[in-house]
Parts: sequence; C-alpha cells; structure tokens
Amino acid sequence: MSSAVMRTYDRFNVAFERGEGAWLHASDGRRFLDFGGGVAVTVLGHAHPHLVEALTGQARRLWHCSNLYRVPDQERLAERLVAACFADAAFFCNSGAEAIECGLKLTRKYQHVVAGAPERYRVITCSGAFHGRTLATIAAGGSPKYLEGFEPKVDGFDHAPFGDLDAVRAAIGPATAGILVEPVQGEGGINPATPAFLAGLRDLADAHGLVLFFDEVQCGMGRTGRMFAHQWANVVPDIMAVAKGLGGGFPVGACLASARVAGAFSPGSHGSTFGGNPLAMAVANAVLDVVDDPPFLEHVRVTAAALQGRLAPLPTRFPGVIAEVRGTGLMLGLKCVIANRVLVDGLFDGGLLSIPAGDNVVRLLPPLIIGEREVEDACRIIEGTCAELAGKAA
Repeated sequence: MSSAVMRTYDRFNVAFERGEGAWLHASDGRRFLDFGGGVAVTVLGHAHPHLVEALTGQARRLWHCSNLYRVPDQERLAERLVAACFADAAFFCNSGAEAIECGLKLTRKYQHVVAGAPERYRVITCSGAFHGRTLATIAAGGSPKYLEGFEPKVDGFDHAPFGDLDAVRAAIGPATAGILVEPVQGEGGINPATPAFLAGLRDLADAHGLVLFFDEVQCGMGRTGRMFAHQWANVVPDIMAVAKGLGGGFPVGACLASARVAGAFSPGSHGSTFGGNPLAMAVANAVLDVVDDPPFLEHVRVTAAALQGRLAPLPTRFPGVIAEVRGTGLMLGLKCVIANRVLVDGLFDGGLLSIPAGDNVVRLLPPLIIGEREVEDACRIIEGTCAELAGKAA
C-alpha cells in the first residue's frame, strides 16, 4: 500500500483505533494484548481515566505559552520528580533523545564552567547501548546499524563493554568528561547492570572528577518496581534522563540533575520551544499521581514476580525456541534460539504485541497496570506460540 509517510519503519499491517487498559482494538476487528506498551511508554495502559481527564481538562484551558513565561505545572512536576530521586533540578523537553542531548550538553558545560576543565568533552558509553536517534545520540550508542549512512559520526564518545568496570577505567583519559549508561539496557536486549558495576562507575566518576549520567528513558518510571531502576543499587548519578513512561503516551521528557551539575546552565544555555508545555505537564503530573505511590509500585513488583515465574520454565520446555529469560520488573526479554522476529510474528498472530531487540531478544514491556488476568492471557499465548514453533522446528 502506497503512502506519503517516509519509509523509516518496518510496520505491521494493522491499524489500531481504540485502546482500553492493556488491550488494543484494530480497525479490522482484531483485539491484541499490548505487551509492547508503545515501547515502554503506556505505563498506565490505554485511555486511563485519570490521564484522559487531565489532558482534556488542560486542553480546555491552555495548550501552549512558551518558556518565556512561568508554567506552574512545570514547576510542580519538577518539584515532584526531584523529591522522588537524587536530583535538585529538572529541564523539560519532548523525548528521550532530547533528554539525553540535554544531559550531554550539561556534562560538557559542567566541565567547562564549574570544573574549569574545558578540555574535557568526551563521554564513555557502553556496547549495546541505545540513547536515541539524533546524530549525537547514535554516536553515543555506537551501533553500526544506526550509524550507517550518517558518517562521519559525531566525535566525543568512547565505548567500553557493558558491565566491564576495568574497561571503563581504561577508557578514561584527560579529555573524559563523563560516563553515560543505562541501568537496564533496553534496545540492546534487556540487560540489567549489576549493582557492583553501577557502584564502580560512581567510584570512578568521583575519583576522576567525571559526571555520572544514567539513561532511564526506558527503564525508569516504575518499570522495575521502583520509581527509577538505579535505586535498586543505591547508587546516585549526577544526571538522569527520563521520558517514555513519564507522559504515559503524551510526548514529554526530562533531564534531571544535582544542584552541583545543574548550576552549570544559565539563561540561554539550553532551551526548547515545546518542552514543558502545559498539556504535557498536566499529563505527566497525572502519571505521577498514580505511579509515584508505594502501593502501586508494590503491585508492579508482585505482578512482575508472577510473570517472571510463569516465563522462567520456557528455556527448559522449549529449548529450540527460547534460550534465556532475562530482565527485571516488567522489563523482560526472551533470548531466542530462532530468529526473534519469527517469535514476534507468532505472538502477533496469537494476539500478543511484543517488540524485537538486540542480541536476538523479544522484549515484553506491558503496561504497569496489568494483573493476574493479563499475565495468564499473555503466558497462554507465549506458551502456545513456543509450542507451535517448536513443533515446526522438529
């Protein structure tokens, strides 16, 4: 089917017209259990009443006024986010890539203005990382697949194997400004960092005067059962990028930072036309109303444990299909023996949405509101699909 839309996506031939909770309804009458979550975005599912009320109520009052003026809900959201983590200040933008770009600029600005070391501009990142699709963030991620055709790549990034503290230490040089890492790699194949690795990065940053920057665009906002994934390791970064789940489906991102680092920015240092607009702030505050609540996060942990328990036997039951179940909270991956897209397609045919990732992994990123019924329905489809694929392989 021809379309005027640029061909930058390998789309499934389905169009969704309505969503309810964890379910999506297609225009052709099919219904799907959404365990892709819009790539970890719809943390409260589809058409959540509280989000709908917040968005429509704000839409009747004010959509946009620009950052030339105070935005009270922006101030309120910043206060709530910093109260939930290490940070003292927030900058609002529209996406995860923008939040990463802001953090990269802030890292350089800190070294230049606060640390008095303008020669420090390079950032160490990890193999298997994904930090966005801008020219700078594809260079930060370092994946040849995303860099091809966009050379020369943006300078300023050095890569070390994920989880290898000695390699990170060896990569530090006189021009190093900071370290950027995902506490749980998403696109790279659902790879959680160990607490020891994150703690070691903190120690290296302190010892060498570096900025420690966590990318929680995919793993943050309650997905692991705590507000932010790094909180499980009791390690505090200097900068953190969040997005995706922060808006529950409305485009919004944030770059959070400690006062020491955030102080490097001054009026004119950075900006965004749409960032922190009243519509986005109303929705993000509504998301926090639900997610930033101990009983809700406990629900995520309980549901995640049930889902992980059901998935754990898959490698033993279907060794020709699944090699490993990995991940944490409701950020899980099925490492495949067969091509991961074959499993994604099979799950789709069975009525379950999932997402391929690196390292031949299928990602499961359901809304955080799922419960026992959705876990049962999803596992029935997964087990049935694996059995069918195992039969074909035999």
